[in-house]
Amino acid sequence: MNKPARFILSITLAAAAVAILVAQAPPRSAPAFTAAQAQAGQGVYDQNCGGCHGANFQGSGDAPALSGGTFLLQWRNRMVSELFGHILQTMPPNAPGSLSEAAALNVTAYILQRNGAQPGPQALTAAAAMQVGSIATGQAPPANAATAAGGGRAGRGPAPVARGAGASTTRGVSVEGEVKNYVPVTAEMLKNPPASDWLIFGRNYQRHSYSPLNQITKDNVKNLQLKWTWAINDSGANQTTPIVHNGVIYIASPSNIVQALDGKTGDLIWETRVGPDQAPGYGGIRAMAIAEDKIFLPASNAHIVALDARNGKILWDTPQSDKPRANTSGAIVIGDKVLTGLTNCDRFDGEGCYISAYDIHTGKQLWRFYTIPREGQPGSETWNNLPMNNRAGAETWITGSYDPDLNLTYWGVAQSKPWNFLSRHTTPYDKTLYANSTVALNPDTGKLSWYFQHIPGESFDLDEVFERILVDIGDQKVSFNAGKTGLLWKLDRRTGKYLGGKQMVMQNVWESFDFATGTPKYRTDLLEMQVGKPVNVCPSTEGGHNWQAMSYNQPSGLLIAPLSQSCMNFTAREVDFSGSGGGIGADRTFAPMPGSNGNMGKLAAYDVKTMNEVWKYEQRGPFLTAALSTAGGWVLVGDVNRYVHILDVATGKVLWETRLGTSAQGFPVTYNVDGKQYIAVMAGLGGGSPRQAPTALAPEIKFPQNGQALYVFALPQ
Repeated sequence: MNKPARFILSITLAAAAVAILVAQAPPRSAPAFTAAQAQAGQGVYDQNCGGCHGANFQGSGDAPALSGGTFLLQWRNRMVSELFGHILQTMPPNAPGSLSEAAALNVTAYILQRNGAQPGPQALTAAAAMQVGSIATGQAPPANAATAAGGGRAGRGPAPVARGAGASTTRGVSVEGEVKNYVPVTAEMLKNPPASDWLIFGRNYQRHSYSPLNQITKDNVKNLQLKWTWAINDSGANQTTPIVHNGVIYIASPSNIVQALDGKTGDLIWETRVGPDQAPGYGGIRAMAIAEDKIFLPASNAHIVALDARNGKILWDTPQSDKPRANTSGAIVIGDKVLTGLTNCDRFDGEGCYISAYDIHTGKQLWRFYTIPREGQPGSETWNNLPMNNRAGAETWITGSYDPDLNLTYWGVAQSKPWNFLSRHTTPYDKTLYANSTVALNPDTGKLSWYFQHIPGESFDLDEVFERILVDIGDQKVSFNAGKTGLLWKLDRRTGKYLGGKQMVMQNVWESFDFATGTPKYRTDLLEMQVGKPVNVCPSTEGGHNWQAMSYNQPSGLLIAPLSQSCMNFTAREVDFSGSGGGIGADRTFAPMPGSNGNMGKLAAYDVKTMNEVWKYEQRGPFLTAALSTAGGWVLVGDVNRYVHILDVATGKVLWETRLGTSAQGFPVTYNVDGKQYIAVMAGLGGGSPRQAPTALAPEIKFPQNGQALYVFALPQ
């Protein structure tokens, strides 16, 4: 029997055994908690857990399901005291160990109740000596049905929100005002952005995160002063990038609040509450788009919403899907279309994820490109003949870039889900297209021009979804990208041909990597791993490179990359394949990266011609902002420890530092108003593994759990 056949047989037998276990309900033990504990636990859950695990307990992103078959597969035969201990010691991820023993017991009781366990007169204690499966069925009892359907505050988790439903108390313009002398943003302005503006996620279609402004230089940057600060809603993750046009800053805050600010003074011009409210979680709205007289918000509930840029009035609102979806991708306007991606495609619902385009004038959906091929389409065979209902993942949670000359838009696609081949019932040889690929699409039609799959069959949440930076090197048209494996990839953007690679941080996932062909080969022990048995993997799901975008500094020809250095012990778990199961199907514990000297943060510059590392700057805390570079010869980056650093582009020498109220996070920008250059940097919270890894590995780094804000700096008068 060949190797793939053995994998298929073993997985099939394992799945059959799981089905028998799920079908067999063990005898119920006596109640282990009181109704009062479960009720108190709901409040703890809403405050600390719901933003990641969702109102319906089905999880999203890095957060596993806390109810149903998948939860029981992991916890059925483990003790209630072990579940309590796990919550007490490791939750919430951004502040592990911060829950009191009583709070952890209460939320344990609530989770058990949501899984069908019945309350009684005996209070739950830390020494609870019964198995989870002896009291829980995985199904919420009828008395809890209303909570199970809605749970917590409106808009939490990946529950679908109908048009206009689930929004904030006030939906629409909440602060009236008008942008005076508004100048419409033309297609030519998007193609060649004015130096004073920041009109696109990454500033230009090529995603360079570079500005030609040079009033602030590496010689005078030491004189920077704080000019103004604008507090931002603390109700959710903040990883946004401001859009700046004609002296006006447009920002998207958590809970889908859009504001227009005077870029010179920080005064509020108008505010619109699009809704819905959202709880703290790992995904933030990373970018809006602007064109003509409209601002386009990819809302957290996977609606694309157009607002009048002059006054904030909602012009149209289109749901991207009728399935439970979210959107952290951001948006990009190409011609008369606004393009955006999707997240929360980790459940088995048969729909999957897609990139889609909408008419900027009407909101009508014009096309979809499915990132998991439909059955019968090319690439469908790479999923081990799984039915569509058991294929998940392949999200597009970072907005693509665009080449106007080739008329192609380039998007990264995330990993297939569940994360591991064992959990998703594929073999390590199944590619699971188009996961972990670059896809080049015609923006007019959504048709695929070419794809390149970076890591076929990737199995450790080391996705390649991040920014595609388009660079012309002589006559060569190149696309650069880097993912969680920490490898810098170089592709021909006309054809998708692999041109080269450079390992930027240590990795041990691959036994070998052919730098001539771009072909990775997994370690043998990873190909033979087993469910429930941990394996060591570097980098961790924090990623060698994550959403913190690189900057291409055009004058120096350098790519400057924020990188992270951590490893993990990764354990694959079985996943419920019935109904709407799915999820990530794995556990992780973080570990230091060998050779890093405990430095999780690395900022490094690479020559785009040779891909050689020119300089590096390392520190204890990881960087949580994108890199921003300018013609002034400097690059800016911020970190989890609240510092903003400005370094010399040529040498990596630190030129200036300051500290914010909480962690620096998001996408910094620079702009000009009335002849004066400003720098805007976000302080933010929320996030998945890039937050969890430093919390686990560098507990000495402390930061407030509030204080999200926009900080704007400039030189003295």
